Amino acid sequence: MYEVLSDNLKKLAENCPFPLYVVGGRVRDYLAGLGCESPDTDICAPASAEDFLARAKECGFTASAVYKHTGTVKIEKDGEEYEFTSFRSDEYVRGEHVPVGIYFTDDIEKDARRRDFKCNAVYYEIKARRFADPLGGIADIDNKRLDAVAPPAKVFGEDGLRLMRLARISAQTGFIPTAACLEAARFHRELIRDVSAERIWGELKLILNADEKYGLNLAQYTGLKILKNTGILQIILPELCEGENMVQRKDFHKYDVLEHSLRCAAYADPSIRLAALLHDVGKPYCLKNLKTFAGHDEEGARIAADICERLKVPKKQKEETVRLIETHMYDFRCDAKENKIRKFIIENIGIFDKILLLKQADYSACRDDFKTAPAVAKFRGIYDKMVEENLPFTLKGLDIKGDDLLSMGFPPEEVGRTLERLLLDCGMKLVANEKEKLSSRAYKVYLAPIIKAGEKKGSNG
Repeated sequence: MYEVLSDNLKKLAENCPFPLYVVGGRVRDYLAGLGCESPDTDICAPASAEDFLARAKECGFTASAVYKHTGTVKIEKDGEEYEFTSFRSDEYVRGEHVPVGIYFTDDIEKDARRRDFKCNAVYYEIKARRFADPLGGIADIDNKRLDAVAPPAKVFGEDGLRLMRLARISAQTGFIPTAACLEAARFHRELIRDVSAERIWGELKLILNADEKYGLNLAQYTGLKILKNTGILQIILPELCEGENMVQRKDFHKYDVLEHSLRCAAYADPSIRLAALLHDVGKPYCLKNLKTFAGHDEEGARIAADICERLKVPKKQKEETVRLIETHMYDFRCDAKENKIRKFIIENIGIFDKILLLKQADYSACRDDFKTAPAVAKFRGIYDKMVEENLPFTLKGLDIKGDDLLSMGFPPEEVGRTLERLLLDCGMKLVANEKEKLSSRAYKVYLAPIIKAGEKKGSNG
């Protein structure tokens, strides 16, 4: 492993009078052949934070954060970032992510026991160029096994976030959790309620994109199924899990609402996986309250907005997710007329490609059918035709501007609305995108009625 470490880190290790180790995911992934270029490199030593920091500064590193209480130091140099922790053992209050007691030690086994999984408790001593494996983690890595560093009931009972990490690490690496880990996670599932929304969302986001870590096919599905089978998903996304055992039309759907949703996320492009997971979250509500799935897109958008708020999903992603869910059912029967599709495309051009991605994932998840969805083919064909016709998709491409409308006598409050209408008119080929023709239509269709209404109001006064 020595050859894949940076010269800066090697020089730092040489400058330390104590052994400096790399530990955690980077060592695990190197030994598993998953890659070794992870930006997250954790280092540790049987030394105090102050002693380590002094040695790091001698080598030109600067400290971005120092937490003496936990023996943690974050250092950086030449764009490289490392997090150092002193060897220690931790004491937890049941379920709390932050330890209530920290005890520094020079015993590597005690340090290993405070971690989560054995595969993450393999150490590489940089200066000596050798691995240290106090808990048998290398065997777990060789066997692609995910096992706890102590009795699983203790490990999961200490820190509720480990319930999410179990699913995420398994998904990303392909390691299989032991039966004892899964059972302990199920038993302690309620502890997830003690974990902050930000941390839950952080882990869920990584699970939804788990295949991007090392390219493991359908890794995100693996992670979601572990969350479901341990009961975690039912707690963090209860609205989604109400779809379990909810039967759908057999001629179109092979799976119940929940399984269909999990598969939709599995088959979706990484950019839309949250929307894919939640796209049918309105179905349980609609069936329970309206006795039909009709309208589940609108109800789903509302429920998804609440979920995003609860999980502290960033505002931009929340808004996009809600819009995708709101529009995913448009023309699902493929019977809308072309002009309506043209109008829909222009109104949603900012997310049009993502709408098609969601429609495709939704279609594929119904019966594991990966041919092009009929709606996607239809929408794409109409879009391509609009491109060939050189039609404008945004106001920027419209051959008339706001100042032109103002000079024609449009009230300022009507200018934006009129431009939007003219853009749709162009898209539906009701007028050519030429300034003269747009001006004529603007006057006849949109300004003349305003003038007439004003005259009528004046005469009545």
